[in-house]
Parts: sequence; structure tokens; C-alpha cells
Amino acid sequence: MSASAPIAGTASAPQKLEKKPVKFSNLLLGAGLNMFEVTTLGQPLEVTKTTMAANRADGMAGAIARIWSRGGVLGFYQGLIPWAWIEASTKGAVLLFVASEAEFYAKSFGAPDFVAGITGGMTGGLAQAYATMGFCTCMKTVEITKHKVAASGQKPPGTLQTFMGIYRAEGIRGINKGVNAVAVRQVTNWGSRFGLSRVAENGIRKITGKGDTEKLGVWEKILASAVGGGLSAWNQPIEVIRVEMQSKTVDPNRPKKLTVSSAAKYIYSNNGMKGLYRGVTPRIALGVWQTVCMVALGDVAKDAVEKLTGDKVTAKH
Repeated sequence: MSASAPIAGTASAPQKLEKKPVKFSNLLLGAGLNMFEVTTLGQPLEVTKTTMAANRADGMAGAIARIWSRGGVLGFYQGLIPWAWIEASTKGAVLLFVASEAEFYAKSFGAPDFVAGITGGMTGGLAQAYATMGFCTCMKTVEITKHKVAASGQKPPGTLQTFMGIYRAEGIRGINKGVNAVAVRQVTNWGSRFGLSRVAENGIRKITGKGDTEKLGVWEKILASAVGGGLSAWNQPIEVIRVEMQSKTVDPNRPKKLTVSSAAKYIYSNNGMKGLYRGVTPRIALGVWQTVCMVALGDVAKDAVEKLTGDKVTAKH
């Protein structure tokens, strides 16, 4: 009998659960990829999505014409500096810290990897919403929807002036208006995107005949993540509600103090179910572009960060 063979009747020692450290290189990688994504196609798609959600009578062509009238190509980059940059640069850090902690504790309570991963993603999304995304999405929406001031012949206030005006009038609550809708969107986004991407990956493995331990190719990863990102747009009504709660568009028929439920009723009464899904097309496109950046460019970025910091990058993409 081999000396290394286990002795009958004895149980193998359980694998020790270890907490993976959150490295600087991981944070740098996430921030860099997010900054690239939002500065290229990310913000134009975000502006188009938000414009359609705020002006629900417009179709895609109408939204693009409306954005172009606000300053040509630059109209598609409203809210990029500083709000989208702040959101993008802090997104990875907040998500990684919180998601890593939540996933570890979920596993420590006996949750399988799949459930622990979803738990980490949802918890990270929740923390991100309340820590950074609330005021960033609010200010981006204000920037995008304040064009009516310019249309009336008045000079629209600058970015800092707008921020301070809201703070003086409504305080922190005004700056974080719509944050609860942002939180619901982020939690459902990360949960469904993670789960649906894994389902798509399993389908690709069956079609290609790859085993569970074999790595998927870059294009296979992109396809799986794009399917997950696209199908996770089922929660677009939450995004439309978020935009309505943060919008500075004046409507005397709109409730003065909007909640998630009152905003949903207002949108449905004016625009029906179709109105709740306004902007879903650019949102799907945004999800695909984010996937391409994080997956296709991820390997290249990992090599660059490792050379720069001398630190082995362990972040998954």
C-alpha cells in the first residue's frame, strides 16, 4: 500500500478558509479600467440612457438629437467631469473591499461558492450605491437634465455652483436624492449579472465540450458576460425611477416629494409600461461595452499593473 494513501476510517482535514488580501494592484486595475470605460463610450451611452429615461416621449433618434443640440459631441459627455470620474475611480475600491469581506463571511457560514459570490456582489453593490454612487448619479442626472434652463435663455449654473445650490437648499439628502433607487438597481444588477453570466458560461461549456476546470477563451468570456449584462437590464424600471427622482425637470403634476413607489406610479400613469423601459437599448449597449473593457482589456491591464507595482494581480474579471 502506498505510504501516501489515506488511512481507512479517517476523514480528510477540511480545507482552511483564508481571507484573500485586497491588494493595491487590484484597486489600481479596477479604477483604471473603469476610468477608460467611462471616458470612451461609457459616458455617451450613459447620457443617452438618462436622456431617454428623463424624456420618455423621445425615441432613440429624438434623444440623440436632443443631446446634440446641447453642444454637439461634447453634449454626450455631460457629467463626465468630475462626477463620472469620481464614480469610476472609487467604484472598484468600494466594491472590492466590501464584496471581498461579504464573500468571505458568507463562506465562513457554509455558503457554496456560487451563493457566496452573489452575496458578495450584492453587498458590494449596496455599499457602492450609498458610499459613492448616490451623489455621483444624482449630479450626473442634474447635469444632463438642466438643459431647460439654457433653453429658456438663462445661463445654466456651473458644476460646483449647481452642487452647492442643491446642498444649501436640501442638504445631504438633496445631494443623495434617489439613492434608494440606486441601491435597489445595484443590488439587482450585481446579483442577476453574476448569476446570468454563470448560466451563460455553463451553456458555452456544454456547446464547446469544455469541462468545469477548463478556462474559457477571451471571446467566450465576453459573450457570457455580455449575455449576463444584457439580460440584467430587466430591472430598467428601477433605473428610470432613479432618473425621475434625480431629474431637475419641472412638472407641476409630479409629486413634490418622490419616493420609489410614487415615482413608479407617476411614470406609469404618464407613459405606461413602455415608459418604464425607456433607455433599455443604450443600457444593454453600455453593459456590453463594460464587459469588453473589463474582460478583453483586463489581461493587458493586469500585465501592465504587475510590471508597474511588482504586485501579482489576483482580481477576477
